[in-house]
Amino acid sequence: MQAKVLKYLLEKEFKQMLRNPIMLPLIIALPLIQLVILPYAATYEIRNIRIAVVDNDHSQASRALEEKIASSNYFRIVLQASTHQEALQCIRAGSAGMAIEIPADFESDLIMNRPVSVYISADAVDGTKAGIGASYLGQIIRNFAEDVVKEKAVKGLIDVVHQPVPAKVEAVPLFRFNPALDYKTYMVPGILAMLLTLVGGILAALNISSERELGTLEQIKVSPVSKFDYLAGKLIPFWIMGLIITLIGLGIAYLLYGLIPKGNVFTLLAFAIIYNMGFTGFGLFISSVAKSQQQAMFIAFFFLLIFFLMGGLFTPVSSMPHWAQYITYLNPTAYLIDAMRLIILKGSRFSDLYPQFWATVSFAVAFNAMALLAFRKTAD
Repeated sequence: MQAKVLKYLLEKEFKQMLRNPIMLPLIIALPLIQLVILPYAATYEIRNIRIAVVDNDHSQASRALEEKIASSNYFRIVLQASTHQEALQCIRAGSAGMAIEIPADFESDLIMNRPVSVYISADAVDGTKAGIGASYLGQIIRNFAEDVVKEKAVKGLIDVVHQPVPAKVEAVPLFRFNPALDYKTYMVPGILAMLLTLVGGILAALNISSERELGTLEQIKVSPVSKFDYLAGKLIPFWIMGLIITLIGLGIAYLLYGLIPKGNVFTLLAFAIIYNMGFTGFGLFISSVAKSQQQAMFIAFFFLLIFFLMGGLFTPVSSMPHWAQYITYLNPTAYLIDAMRLIILKGSRFSDLYPQFWATVSFAVAFNAMALLAFRKTAD
């Protein structure tokens, strides 16, 4: 790479960025995607919440309560924990979204119509999911208590005349990582990921296609500039712009919402930089294969809409149908949104984010390789 050549290319790119207004996307694929995919994938109904159970009673009633929870369509028991700390560790690791602790003497207190406190811990990074899940679980527990009292009354074990009120069971939720259940706190990390995606997807997708329409691409082909220098000159400005947008976004999150990353800021920036490098390559790939700016916009908009709405930005991935969850494995935005929320809200360390990190690196390598191969094909 020649430093002098790269300097002139970067100067040209920044001047073009400042002079060329951002084109508004023409929305054509949106109605199709909404009608075909989103009614099934982007659902606000909370299902398949993974839950850890701490049974301190080991009685017939506690086992019956676990079966009632598991038989619902809303919860899936993933761990039978021996202690409350073990269940919380399961939540922190992301293996479960909620935990329920059944106290000792649960069955005897229930039969004797004494108040019982069943403790619920919820991962409130997603405040909507935590609030609705705690409400579902509380209702299941109350219904179970009423059924137990009625069953004991039928068997003559309690006197329904002198004890007409069902046993009082109090579900005490503990919302972790987002105690106020503030939806804005949940959305800000996802919006940061969306901004990075827009920079790499929209602006980069218009870059080479705009030069093709202006005729400057033909001049590059006959110039002594190498293809590697040319692509580096295209990519570096977007990398810089993505880093600046990330820093500005973090500043706005602090000033407007008081949101300070609980995790390491450098880990967050590392994810943002790698993701931005990868998605810029994806945008240049689109720009290389598209014949015009309009065509590049259509292609970019189609993919970006799927990445946003099926990446967990608005709805939990776990609530989507299984076929939609499998699609998210190929969605780079889903990994960045997940990593952003875990770092900013939960304070996850780099060792907790290996799956998201390697997936982001893999997409970055693949997208830039696609951009390099596509540009060689169109330039030769």
